[in-house]
Amino acid sequence: MNGAECLLRTLVANGVEVCFMNPGTSEMQFVAALDRVAGMRSVLCLYEGVCSGAADGYARMTGRPAATLLHLGPGLANGLSNFHNARKARSPIVSIVGEHSTQHQCYDAPLSADIAAFARTVASEVRTVAAVSEMGALAAQALAAAVKAPGQISMLVVPADFSWSEAGPPGPSVPQPVLDATDIGRVRQLAGSLHAGAATGLLLGGRTLTKRGLEAAGRIAYSTGVRVFADRNAARMESGRGRFQPQRIAYFPEQAIVQLKGLQDLVLVEAKAPVSFFGYPDQPSFLAPGDCRIHKLAPLDEDGTAALEALAAECNAAPAQVPEEHGSASLWDAESALTPDTVGTIVGTLLPHDAIVSDEMVSASPAVCAHLTKAAQHDFLPVTGGSIGQGLPVALGAAIACPERKVVALEADGSGMYTLQALWSMARENADVTVVIFANSRYRILDIEMKRTGANGFGPVAEAMIDIGRPQIDWVKLSESLGVPATNAKTAGEFEIAFRAALGVRGPRLIEARIQS
Repeated sequence: MNGAECLLRTLVANGVEVCFMNPGTSEMQFVAALDRVAGMRSVLCLYEGVCSGAADGYARMTGRPAATLLHLGPGLANGLSNFHNARKARSPIVSIVGEHSTQHQCYDAPLSADIAAFARTVASEVRTVAAVSEMGALAAQALAAAVKAPGQISMLVVPADFSWSEAGPPGPSVPQPVLDATDIGRVRQLAGSLHAGAATGLLLGGRTLTKRGLEAAGRIAYSTGVRVFADRNAARMESGRGRFQPQRIAYFPEQAIVQLKGLQDLVLVEAKAPVSFFGYPDQPSFLAPGDCRIHKLAPLDEDGTAALEALAAECNAAPAQVPEEHGSASLWDAESALTPDTVGTIVGTLLPHDAIVSDEMVSASPAVCAHLTKAAQHDFLPVTGGSIGQGLPVALGAAIACPERKVVALEADGSGMYTLQALWSMARENADVTVVIFANSRYRILDIEMKRTGANGFGPVAEAMIDIGRPQIDWVKLSESLGVPATNAKTAGEFEIAFRAALGVRGPRLIEARIQS
């Protein structure tokens, strides 16, 4: 077998089942091998930022790595933005990047680039194949690096001649990592401080925001009075009525500081200490009180869920009684114009059980998320690294990962334009995604940030840099041209009809919601 087939067989034998790809000349041997090696689903994406974002969404929902296949340095560069988000999400991804054949690399051809330098900006480990005999072993090493706790991006750079040359056998099996257990002494010490009555908060991140971790945190909260918070940029959070729901740390520092006010101790569980998204004039970057003591119950690479369960046991915490708050089925006037609050009410009421929500609403997010806490139980995939263009690709990857579940992508119009090519892949794969575009024709968040930074630059030139309505973006035409049926809605009644209809069919649908702020 040649090197490309060796690489592919190594990935498949180790359980990598999906590759999001945008290949070029240097990757054609890998593409050809897909017809000879069963077990790898290849998903073509029209832009590399869709590849990296979709691999992130897939990993968030499965906990397993997908692969990406990218073309040389410029192809990798196009994917860096969503690799940045995936790195912040701690998503395991194996990214294969083609390189010029070794005999061609000395000529500084037009597509020549320092691929490893690009890769190191987002990848924890970067490997370059130096001999075709190394292909299987290096592929296995790259996979082992990706799944290393808490999950990371691993890059494998493959010169083209090592793909077409004869190679040895596939690489070995990669053992699944076992998370380290938290020291029981640390657990008992923290349990003692909770019983002592200090004003204590728990900040949850990573894997602790799913069922077991939330249940344990709820028990601790209801039995000890500890305040429980969620890292707002954690990769995945199970939410909805009937579940214990921590307070998400607010986006703006003034609000977050109020949330954390009075804490004497803050216990981190697979989370980092909270800091502001940006630095602002006369605002602190560190959000906890200045005299608050910071403790680590479980670092990022430890089993925070087991640590919470052990802490609940040490506290003799009884099961929490979580009330079920239901949203109203008819709180909107059918003729009223759409606002984020109205859309949130309708989405929160109609969202199906076990849906997956990909959030990149930006300025609309606070109003909508207030209603999602009362929606049917669902998984919530928020923005992680803040690099926009995440929402549509993450939704695509989540739909590939969980084909039996409805995915709802709540997407700002400005952010959606970064990776709208994801719609084409949704149509091609018949991904079960309902896309809601919050179309206000502005970078609305920059209206807010202009004031917050003290710029106060609302003259005609500054205004033009925030206005994205000249010319008007027609999301219905864009969507339909990429194969996704679409409609627009200007009133609450129109949106309700469109959203119900989209939820009632399988496959991708898009609704352009004309938002009136």
